[in-house]
Amino acid sequence: MNLQEARYRYVLRLGDNALVLGHRISEWCGHGPALEEDMAIINVSLDLLGQCRNLLAYAGRIEGKGRNEDDLAYLRLEKDFTNALICELPNGHYGDTITRQYLYDQFNYLLWSELVNSTDTELAAIAAKTIKEVTYHLRHSRDWFIRLGDGTDESHRKMQQSLDEVWMFTGDMFATDDSDAHIVREGIGPEMASIHTRWLDAVRATVAEATLNMPTGTWMQSGSRIGRHTEHMGYLLTELQYMQRAYPGCEW
Repeated sequence: MNLQEARYRYVLRLGDNALVLGHRISEWCGHGPALEEDMAIINVSLDLLGQCRNLLAYAGRIEGKGRNEDDLAYLRLEKDFTNALICELPNGHYGDTITRQYLYDQFNYLLWSELVNSTDTELAAIAAKTIKEVTYHLRHSRDWFIRLGDGTDESHRKMQQSLDEVWMFTGDMFATDDSDAHIVREGIGPEMASIHTRWLDAVRATVAEATLNMPTGTWMQSGSRIGRHTEHMGYLLTELQYMQRAYPGCEW
């Protein structure tokens, strides 16, 4: 695999993460537990969709086949997406959403904190804007994670259950393949092993502050790097891509 292909796959995965999770969070619009929180979570969704547009547009330019961000978002099949599996999980109750968000936001914050120093100047420019947004995302989800974990008996129980259930999907965020050797060697992106270690340290501290217990399971779901997804992904794309599939070439 050459460097151009590796860069394309790397940027595409970042864009897929933002697109899929942004769409998933958007399902809370009008359904949040309180008006203020409804607005807050939808603003996170809008941030992610903005990031996704920048990243997919850049991925299309790297690919050099004339595809733009709309083509990459709406005209690929499920097997062509490489987003981390955690991004496509259903929202569940609000504790499920917050747990998923915190675990992903902590990862995303550490990753984009490194990407601001990328040798890829365009990716670094995207990172300079993105890090401001993901800093807020992490503060929001972490505060709610702690508040609900260290809240009532019921909220504590539900948060522990959410954490235990989503944990098996966290390892996939750090998955790598042959293309990552190019990325690390060229200084485009960081080593995932280092990010994983720092992520675990941060998560342990937050889980303890939330008076929850770290999950004990070590088995992890995998497959996103080769286009293998959960059963939820097909339904998500059916909704996400409906208008473009039904009315090809329409302009928004």
